[in-house]
Amino acid sequence: MKITIVCVGKLKEKFYRDGVEEYAKRLGKYCRLEIAEVADEKTPDNAGPGQRERILEKEACRILEKLREDAFVCTLEITGRKMSSEELAEWMERLAVRGVSHIAFVIGGSLGLHSSVRERSDLALSFSDMTFPHQLMRVILCEQIYRAFRIVNGEPYHK
Repeated sequence: MKITIVCVGKLKEKFYRDGVEEYAKRLGKYCRLEIAEVADEKTPDNAGPGQRERILEKEACRILEKLREDAFVCTLEITGRKMSSEELAEWMERLAVRGVSHIAFVIGGSLGLHSSVRERSDLALSFSDMTFPHQLMRVILCEQIYRAFRIVNGEPYHK
């Protein structure tokens, strides 16, 4: 299976990069992982609704360019469906059984995702009602994908 993580912005902090690199290495046993970073737009502190919408549109164009037509697209959204780690594993396994060979997870920038990206999504997934920095979310997502593969393969993993 191919897993693509499309995310807005670069990981600036070394500890985030180290975490993603560690899980990417571990995931090599289970899937082909690709991380596609798209440029983020600078958001002024006093940005009005129109300016925020234009920023989201620019980021959306970049995100949509990275999404292949054959990919099952899963956007990370605070209002999305919540799953346990076991449910995520079951969901990924069901997709594979149905013949889905490519899942693209999308992590938006600091303003979230434009409606055009949400409309392209096959599943909106929420990890929590809390808001996480999008850089940290990349590490959390990689860890949960790794955990899902371990669960699917009946391999031990810390609970």
